[in-house]
Amino acid sequence: MDHVPFDEAETYEPDEGWRRASLAGSDKFTFEWFEKPPGHSSPMHDHENEQVCVCLAGELTVHTESETVVLGEHDSVHLEAWESHRVENAGDERAVGLDVFAPGRGFDFWTDREE
Repeated sequence: MDHVPFDEAETYEPDEGWRRASLAGSDKFTFEWFEKPPGHSSPMHDHENEQVCVCLAGELTVHTESETVVLGEHDSVHLEAWESHRVENAGDERAVGLDVFAPGRGFDFWTDREE
C-alpha cells in the first residue's frame, strides 16, 4: 500500500493559479488533483495517455476539436489517447477536478513542455 496524504502530495503550478497535485499511481495509471482559477484554460494539447477528467467542484468545460461539454460536480469525460483537448474554467469561481491517466505520466508533461 502506498498512502499519499493530500497535504504531503507533490505539487506544481503549470500556470499561475493552476495547481496540480500527484496522488496515488504507478506506471500503469496516475491520479492528479487540480484546481483552476476563474477564466483559466489549458492550451489545446494531446498525449499518449487515455484520460478521465472528473469535476469535483465548480464547473469545467472540456473542448475537443469536434465538441464541447460542460462538466458539473461529479460529471466526467473520457478522452482517448492523442485526442486533442483543453480544459477551461469559464466560471467566476474556482474549479476543482481529478485527472486519471493510463498509462501513468509524470509532471514533466507540463514542466518540460515546449510552447
